[in-house]
Amino acid sequence: MGDIMPLLLRRLIQLYVGLTLYGTGIALQVSAGLGVDPWDVFHQGLARRTGMSIGTWIIIVGVLVMLLWIPLRQRPGIGTVSNAVVVGLVADAALALLPEPGTLALRWTYLITAILIGGVATGCYIGAGLGPGPRDGLMTGLAARGHSIRVVRTAIELTVLAAGFLLGGTVGVGTVLYAVSIGPLAHVFIPLLDIDRRAGRLSAGRRDH
Repeated sequence: MGDIMPLLLRRLIQLYVGLTLYGTGIALQVSAGLGVDPWDVFHQGLARRTGMSIGTWIIIVGVLVMLLWIPLRQRPGIGTVSNAVVVGLVADAALALLPEPGTLALRWTYLITAILIGGVATGCYIGAGLGPGPRDGLMTGLAARGHSIRVVRTAIELTVLAAGFLLGGTVGVGTVLYAVSIGPLAHVFIPLLDIDRRAGRLSAGRRDH
C-alpha cells in the first residue's frame, strides 16, 4: 500500500497537469486566430453557431463521444471522464484571461506555444495511465474492430474538420502545423512521461543493486 499510494498520487498530479496544459494550449491556439486542430475546428464551429462557449462544446462533445464507447465495449477511466470535463473548463478560463495578441508576431508565438504545450500535455495525460481521452478511445475502439488506426484517425479527423469548417470554425496554417507536429511531439513526450515505464526502470535499477 505504501508504494501504491505515492504512485497513484503521481498519476493524478500528472493527469491534471496534462489536462490543464491541454486546455491552455487550446485557448492559445484559438486566440492566435491562425487555425485550430480538427476537433477544435468542430467545437469552435458549434460555438459560433449556438453562442455557447467553445469549452462548453468541448465538454458536450466529449460526453457524447464517450457514449459511442458503449457499443465498442471501451471502458473509461478517471482520466477519460476528467478529460471530458477539465479541458473544456480550462480552455474557457484561459480564453477569458489571455490578452488578445495584437500583432502577427504575438499570434505566431501563441500558435507555436500552443502546439508545443499540446505535445507535452498529450504525454502527460496519456503517460499517467488513467484512461485515454474520449476522442482517443473512440479511435482505438474503432481500430480494435480490425481497421488501421491511421485510417481510422484520418477518417475521424477529416470528418470533424469538414463539419467544423462548414459550421464556421477557423481552418488555417495552424491547423496544418498542428496536424503535422502533434504526432512527432507525442512520439517524444509519451515515452518520456510514461509513469509505468519510469516505474519499471526504477524497479529494475533497484534489483540490479
